[in-house]
Amino acid sequence: MGIFKAYDIRGIYGKDLTEEVFYKIARAYAKFAQVKKVVVARDCRSHSEPLFAAFAKGLNDVGVDVIDIGLASTPMSYFANGTLKADGSVMITASHNTKEWNGCKLCRANAVPISGATGIKEIERFVETGDLGEDAAVKGTITKVDVLPDYAAHVKAFAHLARPLHIACDFANGMGICESASFKDSDITYDGLYENFDGEFPNHEANPLNVKTLEDLQKLIRENPGKYAFGVAFDGDADRAGFVDEKGNVIPMDFVTSLISKDLLETNKGAACFYDLRSSKVAEETIASSGGKPMMSRVGHSFIKAQMRENDAIFAGELSGHYYFKANFTAESSSMATYALANIVSKSDKPLSELVEPLKKYSQSGEINTEVEGDPADVLAKIKELYSSKANVFELDGVSVDAWDAEGWWCNVRMSNTEPLVRLNLEAKTPELMKTKRDELLAIIRG
Repeated sequence: MGIFKAYDIRGIYGKDLTEEVFYKIARAYAKFAQVKKVVVARDCRSHSEPLFAAFAKGLNDVGVDVIDIGLASTPMSYFANGTLKADGSVMITASHNTKEWNGCKLCRANAVPISGATGIKEIERFVETGDLGEDAAVKGTITKVDVLPDYAAHVKAFAHLARPLHIACDFANGMGICESASFKDSDITYDGLYENFDGEFPNHEANPLNVKTLEDLQKLIRENPGKYAFGVAFDGDADRAGFVDEKGNVIPMDFVTSLISKDLLETNKGAACFYDLRSSKVAEETIASSGGKPMMSRVGHSFIKAQMRENDAIFAGELSGHYYFKANFTAESSSMATYALANIVSKSDKPLSELVEPLKKYSQSGEINTEVEGDPADVLAKIKELYSSKANVFELDGVSVDAWDAEGWWCNVRMSNTEPLVRLNLEAKTPELMKTKRDELLAIIRG
């Protein structure tokens, strides 16, 4: 079934994702994870409510109790999982996807994610074979719990601003509205765009990775010079955030990783912080110069969270706008990321744009996707063969070539999970070298 993805379950409601399918997934999840008490939350899409009912019934029918936390952001569901000592959690959402989509994100206890490699494929097999467990003699129960006040207080404790700040927020009619509860009675005040729940997402796609969706936020800031310290845009389930500076300029997400790491390391010297392997060398350098232990992660939340736990890391940042905090059960919190950035800005006599400027040291290609004929794995093998004698080549995620010390450049080449695409990210110390090496790698990729 095409709805079972690498990191979650996702499909078009009424077509390949129905209440009947969700009921089966619930029973399969219970059988696989051996849960007895599960947090279930949902986003504001119109079909999230009937899908919740189907999932809860599936759990109840096999004797599993449901903790219903209602409308919630994905970070809230992780928090509820950990603090309510549940055996697992389910967030019903399609994240940044458009209104016709829905799905769910599955976790074990302590917000440990279930991915394609760690259980989703097994759950899919149970659904397809009808191996869904036996009906329980005693049905499970549903208990409603409001975790928002506790989550807001938990996030607010993360703040240590030197002065109050006023920011701009684009909630995109999604679950970032829940995250904003942590700003109440704090040193952060805000003006909000699209601050009402609407699962139709009538104003724009809830996806800050698409820079076009940031235009309304940029316009608000640019029409009010001097009013806002920065702006933040949340995705549909608020586990990702995009940031713009006080001039409305988009801040690259690896630069945000650098600044958040710097803030956290002020009080956690020597701690490990992860940056994803597509990030600028600036992230590694900033973590090291701030007294931390820089560590490189794979792409993908389940891999990052596992690496964080293995290395007792306090933070990780991903180029997709996911920011992970040990303080939130090694999971995302977009409002914690906002506070961390506010902490840095509040302590400086410089605006955010000037704090970002020194990070613009190197030249980046951005992610370049190329459709290839034949097996993309052959392309990666060829790159490994060509560069192994000239540079440090490693395979943490795809093939990475690190010639930074010798020649002043590095690259990562990865395959898409779903398409015959090869993805290239490359950085060099000068624009000229970046273009030369970019074209060199693209020639190899294109054959």
